[in-house]
Amino acid sequence: MDIKLSQCFIAVDDHDAAIAFYRDVLGLEVRNDVGFEGMRWVTVGSPSQPDVNIVLEPPVAHPNASETDKLAMAELMAKGLLHGVIFSTDDVDATFERVSAAGADVLQEPMDQPYGVRDCGFRDPAGNLLRFSQPLKR
Repeated sequence: MDIKLSQCFIAVDDHDAAIAFYRDVLGLEVRNDVGFEGMRWVTVGSPSQPDVNIVLEPPVAHPNASETDKLAMAELMAKGLLHGVIFSTDDVDATFERVSAAGADVLQEPMDQPYGVRDCGFRDPAGNLLRFSQPLKR
């Protein structure tokens, strides 16, 4: 049996701002941007990983979610407590410079971690945690 990651989801409150960040700042390609059942279905992904998509979705995309659920999810998203994604890169320091120069909210400057990676952290325009890492040279 062969199991691979196909899609992961990131909650966004503004698709246009999210597309601008993931496409223009991170260099991901927009693969889908279509209306679907009253919502917008947007996927992005790395050109080097054509089989892996990141779905940029509203915080509560479930049609049966109550208004209370929607408000709770919006509050969690505003606090940055929803999804997080870790990207790998071949140059954490260059990635940090590029993303921070674009005005992203910096959570952690590049640093060597005891578990064998050099990484940094940001929040995207919706407040989601994004980390970028590369293996430490030994």
